[in-house]
Amino acid sequence: MAVVLRFVQRYLPKDRDAFLSLEAQFASMERSRPELPQGRRRQPLSGNRSSNTLIWECEFETLREAESALARLSADPQHEALYRQQAPFIADAVTEFDEVLDL
Repeated sequence: MAVVLRFVQRYLPKDRDAFLSLEAQFASMERSRPELPQGRRRQPLSGNRSSNTLIWECEFETLREAESALARLSADPQHEALYRQQAPFIADAVTEFDEVLDL
């Protein structure tokens, strides 16, 4: 069963530049460290989520692999240092696991 791990983070519009500057550092860190999950970042243009929302997502072959990736990110000192800088700009956040349906 394939699974998508997704972080949905909403920031205040006034904090856009600071938030996205830190997110660019996350993206750079992922590119330089292939052992980390290589996520895709999106921002809504329309729909039920506001445009000041960042969505990071990455697909895994199993739920166990997705959970393991989440644990690696949480335990990684470089990732956590960046997150501590970004956290003051996050108005709310949710972590999701979605099953990919193969119908």
